[in-house]
Amino acid sequence: MLKLENGILFLLAFTLFVYFGYPFFYFFIFLLLPDMMMIGYLRSPALGAGIYNLGHTLVFPVVLIFIYLFTHMSFLLPIAIVWCAHIFMDRTLGYGLKYPGAFNHTHIQNL
Repeated sequence: MLKLENGILFLLAFTLFVYFGYPFFYFFIFLLLPDMMMIGYLRSPALGAGIYNLGHTLVFPVVLIFIYLFTHMSFLLPIAIVWCAHIFMDRTLGYGLKYPGAFNHTHIQNL
C-alpha cells in the first residue's frame, strides 16, 4: 500500500511540475540529483546513511515550498517538486531512509 501511495504522489509531483509550466525534460534531468547524497558511503556506511537521509527526507523540500510561498523566489518551487518526486519514486521502488548498518537496510523494508 505504501508503494502505491508513493507512486501516486510521484505522479502528482510530475503533474504539478508540468501544470506550473516548467519544462518536463528538466524534471527528468534533475530527478536523480538527490542520489548524489550517496557520496558518504565512500567513507563509511554510518556516514553514508546520515548524508543520504538528509537528501531523502521530505523535511527539506517542504521547507523550500514554505520559503517559496513567503518569498516568491520562483526557482525554489521546481526544485522542491522534483526533490519530492525523487523521494516518492525511491519509496515506490522500495528504497527508503537508510539505517547505518548497510545500504540496503531501510525503513521501507522493515515495515
